[in-house]
Amino acid sequence: MHLPLHKTLAVAAGNALEFYDFLTFSFFSIQIGHTFFPAGQTANGLLYTLATFGMGFVTRPLGGLVIGRYGDRAGRRQAMLLTFTLMGVALLGLALTPSYAQIGVAAPVLLLIFRLLQGFALGGEVGPSTAYLVEVAPPRRRGLYVSVQFATQDLAVLAAGMVGFTLARLLTPEALDDWGWRVAFLLGVAIVPLGLWMRSSLPETLHAARRADPAGEHPKVPARLLVLGLFLLLSTTISGYTLDFMTTYAQDSLKMSASLAFGATMVVGFAQSTSDVAAGMLSDRFGRRPVMLCGFALLLPLVVPAFMLMNQGHGVATVYGAMAVLSVLSAMAAGPIMVTIAESLPAAVRSGTLALLYAVTISCFGGSTQFAVQWLTTTTGSPLAPAWYMTGALVLGAVAALLIGESAPRRNWGAGP
Repeated sequence: MHLPLHKTLAVAAGNALEFYDFLTFSFFSIQIGHTFFPAGQTANGLLYTLATFGMGFVTRPLGGLVIGRYGDRAGRRQAMLLTFTLMGVALLGLALTPSYAQIGVAAPVLLLIFRLLQGFALGGEVGPSTAYLVEVAPPRRRGLYVSVQFATQDLAVLAAGMVGFTLARLLTPEALDDWGWRVAFLLGVAIVPLGLWMRSSLPETLHAARRADPAGEHPKVPARLLVLGLFLLLSTTISGYTLDFMTTYAQDSLKMSASLAFGATMVVGFAQSTSDVAAGMLSDRFGRRPVMLCGFALLLPLVVPAFMLMNQGHGVATVYGAMAVLSVLSAMAAGPIMVTIAESLPAAVRSGTLALLYAVTISCFGGSTQFAVQWLTTTTGSPLAPAWYMTGALVLGAVAALLIGESAPRRNWGAGP
């Protein structure tokens, strides 16, 4: 079954809404810290907030296991509807939780509970939705179809940055701390019904994909694929969350105003969303591995110099330009990775395996990245700590890209399993 590309936007758009909800927490870390971890009660409010952001990743493997397997049994559409409903509940809870000043220690406890639910929902989202896109796409356009999903995720970054920029421009810092950040969450709540309606109209793909899969009902997944997939996802996860950290980094380390810092996030979102589609199309034309390797080769030597330029005080244009270059190259490296893994997995276990692999990787490395780079920056006193952390992850990803086999069906590009 092949659906027109515009029909599959319902999958990608729903995915984008979930990522907007999840990442908005990161972009408003400073304001949320002031609300739930006031300076009078905790000496490191920002670190506490980033730790709470990271806790949202703890339940992602559980969500990947439960909802991913549910997608392999009940269908991709049912799993996607479930994740969206749970995300809406968590988002509404986050937006309406009273501050520490109002209800004391119960406030950060409720914040943590809703953050854990958010992580559970998102942990189960990526596997079923990516499996669905692979199964509805024509074989020679899978890179493009899956890239649309990641483009809309990055558009969610752009949207969150635009909302933050607008709120920061319109409100005083006190108003942004008191209630402005809640508006960003409530905007996500308002479009949850639209996402549910869009997804409920999609046809199911599970049974047709199983019938067409020669691996059968009880396939074995090669351990080599799982290990290489983990390292590929590790590299792009750390890179992506380091770049998404720019709103906080720009305010805390570069001493930019909140509105200009949100502008950096907008640059990241726009650059990555446009590059995602280009990377997907290139991977359909030239293969997944060549595009990945090209992205890694260009990105690796530029990360540290880019952060050095940003910290030399050359102004906003330098920061935005450096973020744009890093974001484009990061998208080129990351774009073909998910379709490579999804294509390589048997249909009978595609949703569950992909969801769990992605969720475990994100849980271990995505949840810790922003806390780690902030801690390293504070401990070492070096504003280049995020750059070195990101570079180390990219080295591991580049090695995995060299070793993994080509999955694109057009021609036999690469060696390997």
